[in-house]
Amino acid sequence: MPSYEQLREILDPATTVLLTVECQQGVVGTESALPELAEEARSSGALANVARLVSAAHQSGVQVVHAVAERRPDGRGANSNARIFRAAERLPVRQLCGTKAVRIAPPLEVAEEDLVVRRLHGLSPLAGTDVDPLLRNLGCRTLVVTGVSANVAIPNAVFDAVNLGYTAVVPADAIAGVPAEYTPAMVRNTLALVATVTSTRDVLGVWRRPRGAWA
Repeated sequence: MPSYEQLREILDPATTVLLTVECQQGVVGTESALPELAEEARSSGALANVARLVSAAHQSGVQVVHAVAERRPDGRGANSNARIFRAAERLPVRQLCGTKAVRIAPPLEVAEEDLVVRRLHGLSPLAGTDVDPLLRNLGCRTLVVTGVSANVAIPNAVFDAVNLGYTAVVPADAIAGVPAEYTPAMVRNTLALVATVTSTRDVLGVWRRPRGAWA
């Protein structure tokens, strides 16, 4: 784990963005299309930790971006070139534009200044979406990646962030995947090689410093 001083160096609110990945009702909510993933996100405390990070970001002036995966009712523009996309078509809950399924799930709170980026295709919150240009316009240098799933979207986001030149930070207790034991293995064997792995508590410890203390 990085030291407090190391985190303080890279988590400056002026140049840091908090990204929540697929923390939407139809994925991690009580009526999820993926109940096993939703249960793991909640029972592990990951979703609650994402909410804590969002709240702290709002208080400390860190920009929050919510990345949502959705599709049109007619499926136009959506991928069909992988098993995961075809399986999604058969799920009882679909992530359709404008429905409850694609709203940000409690206990996360969306502030007026938050940005919500919706994608109709692919596996990554960054590739082919508005996230990268928005980050650049915001002066972002560090991207804190949270949410689900550790199986697919989270590693996609981290790899894309690093390839685009951002410093990726992953609070390991603010992401979730299935089965439960897969997430720490992914963090230890893959994400730790390319991202700064930390904890929700340590990120909160940095962001709770008074605004005037940043220099």
